[in-house]
Amino acid sequence: MMSKVNPIELQKSLHGVDYPCDRDGLVKAAEKNKAQREIIDFLRGIPDRTYESPSTVSQQVSGS
Repeated sequence: MMSKVNPIELQKSLHGVDYPCDRDGLVKAAEKNKAQREIIDFLRGIPDRTYESPSTVSQQVSGS
């Protein structure tokens, strides 16, 4: 998935997440952290699975 989401802003929006975490947990964390709408929409669009670390979420930005 290619995205215009800034990886640094993405990680800031996920501050305080306890990994492993599923997609819904990531969305809730971003909303709690008052993330930009683009980031919340991006997180809603990533595969619904368990993410083991911040880097596994960041990989969705680059599409790797």
